[in-house]
Amino acid sequence: MVVKVVLLGTAAGGGFPQWNCACALCAAARDGKLPSRTQERAAVTGNGRDWWLLNASPDLRAQLAASRALWPGPGPGDTPLRGVLLTDAEADRVTGLAELCGAAGLKVYAASPVRAVLGPARAALDRYAPWEWADSLADGGFVLAGGLVVTAHPVGERIPTYVPAQAASPTSWVTAYRIEDLATGGVLVYAPCVGAWSPDLDGLCAGADCVLLDGTFFAAGETGTAVRSGAGQATMGHLPVTGPQGSLAALARYPGARRIYTHLNNTNQLLDPASPACARVAEYGVEVLPDGTELVL
Repeated sequence: MVVKVVLLGTAAGGGFPQWNCACALCAAARDGKLPSRTQERAAVTGNGRDWWLLNASPDLRAQLAASRALWPGPGPGDTPLRGVLLTDAEADRVTGLAELCGAAGLKVYAASPVRAVLGPARAALDRYAPWEWADSLADGGFVLAGGLVVTAHPVGERIPTYVPAQAASPTSWVTAYRIEDLATGGVLVYAPCVGAWSPDLDGLCAGADCVLLDGTFFAAGETGTAVRSGAGQATMGHLPVTGPQGSLAALARYPGARRIYTHLNNTNQLLDPASPACARVAEYGVEVLPDGTELVL
């Protein structure tokens, strides 16, 4: 078997079009001139039978229904889902866990501060059916059903807005995942939230066959209507695509990997396939793909 990945959702929080935004891009999506997108999430498998979710957006139910590989069966209570890998604790990455309540035997991997802040939610979900909650940053990584070996790597300290300041401290809130297929050696790097480029990210990209990377903002200074007053990209913890310190220049160093942007904000010109922004990214061999795209490594 080979590693298969489904891009279940590719938009940032709020989806596209965003419910409270009347910008030109959102208006075009409502008019059917641009494709709509659900909130960022992917699914991965190493054997075609055991699937793992990468984050859990509020759009989870609709995303699962749209992907045949993730449908339940053959028995009435059977499901191919084995668990979830969380990159952080932002609402648009974790609230979909509630859709899975009652599914027995799931395993959720997350960094220590993410598991801690989800404590009340974990207790509530476990009352429906007990899940196993594991440290994604455990030494040596971990092995998933289906023959996938995973290591988590800190890539940011972005603390969710809903976490009280007195309860938060700078630590490994945001992680990227390196997922390797033991049988084929195929490697996926999944990093939908990146605050700054680092040598660790260079190492991950250098050894990857496919990189799913944070493409939230195309340019520095770009923000969405739902951003609170005075909050910029540094506060939001997302590296812009362009600029001397942007992710596009970094990704250009790794032409051997398939490189794909995800988590696109509703202000991002990459949402328009005919835009100069998309043409520029394509010149570097980097892709912007629609929801539902299936990848094989």
